[in-house]
Amino acid sequence: MNSYFSLSDKVYDLTERYPELIDLLAANGFENLRNDTMRKTVGRTISIEAALKSKHFDAQAFEQKMIEAIEHKNPALSTGLADTWKEHPERELRLAGVLPCPIRVQLLENLDNWLSEHESKVSYELQAASMGLDWLREQMTESRNASGLADVYLSAGFSLFFDKDVMGQHIEDGIFTDVTGIEHLNTVFDNASIDLKDPKKQYTIIGVVPAIFMVNTELLGDRPLPESWADLLRPEFEDTVALPMQDLDLFNAVLLAIYKEYGEEGVAGLGKSLLTSMHPAQMIKSGAKRQQNTAPVVTVMPYFFTWMAKEGGPLRVVWPKDGAIISPIFLMTKAESREKSKPLVDFLFSKEMGNVLSANGKFPSTHPEIDNKLPPEATFLWPGWDFIYSHDIGTLLKETERIFFNAAGGKI
Repeated sequence: MNSYFSLSDKVYDLTERYPELIDLLAANGFENLRNDTMRKTVGRTISIEAALKSKHFDAQAFEQKMIEAIEHKNPALSTGLADTWKEHPERELRLAGVLPCPIRVQLLENLDNWLSEHESKVSYELQAASMGLDWLREQMTESRNASGLADVYLSAGFSLFFDKDVMGQHIEDGIFTDVTGIEHLNTVFDNASIDLKDPKKQYTIIGVVPAIFMVNTELLGDRPLPESWADLLRPEFEDTVALPMQDLDLFNAVLLAIYKEYGEEGVAGLGKSLLTSMHPAQMIKSGAKRQQNTAPVVTVMPYFFTWMAKEGGPLRVVWPKDGAIISPIFLMTKAESREKSKPLVDFLFSKEMGNVLSANGKFPSTHPEIDNKLPPEATFLWPGWDFIYSHDIGTLLKETERIFFNAAGGKI
């Protein structure tokens, strides 16, 4: 038993003591806890251990994640406001972005230590991915010229960095450049099948968030085990799939990759497969009527969360044969401040930080010296630079969202 709680504690009592756990639990299948009435009623009748077992989670493994959330008071799991920024009185550089929730604390600790050791005059604002990208988008769109932009961005951002209405003009003007000097990335991201190096040397990708499948074999029935993204688009998987709607950039990555591989028909098929995990506002907008109490047969989720699958249980982790769809973690550097930014950039794309991404969080690093310890069948799927540079990604995302939500609402 840990010093904070017992697994026999009621869900309501636990979340009252530690409200930072509400988002952690909600993000892992207990969406009804976001409804205060449900939390106060149902939460009073069930222990945290029974709740976890109902989802076939390893209670002891999940207990550790709850302890980490409590001890760190991780802003990614609560308000997202604490420790998000640091202002240096003699600022020479500004760093901004969004960090993956599970490893945000470790990344910030390493960053703070490096800044202190090197007496760097860097101010930063690095919020949790759970807080969304709207605040960053607003800052970017309000910047009419490069002077209003941060010197360095560290963030996911299909909808930011590739949207012509947000960063498009700055990209076209050559404001950003790759200053890492790295010629070859990690071999899993630099080979005949995939190349994450930007041929125009404007974007740097330092890591990825892979999306894989978690299949509930108890609910699979006589359907064959889905082994590819194409399988999820088949009629037998309609109304059975949970998608990462709360992780907007990963969801965007899934939409773009499916569109690239299977076109509008594929995006519509993905919409028809949707069972749950829609944001309430999106549910209302799309007019979808779903059986919210039905557990999904397949959950598309970040690779990080596969630690929750209890060995010997019904949840089976499947790495898609056609590749895990990836949401890249970008490192963007303004060309005009490259000399001052180079030490910071070198640290952010260092082996040390790569190990934090890869080992602590299962967010594979592109650093060439990192062993990401991926399964042998691990390959990756993403649109590719030719596709990105030949499309208006911002407009395309809006169109694929429209197709998806129409299909999810029974309109296609």
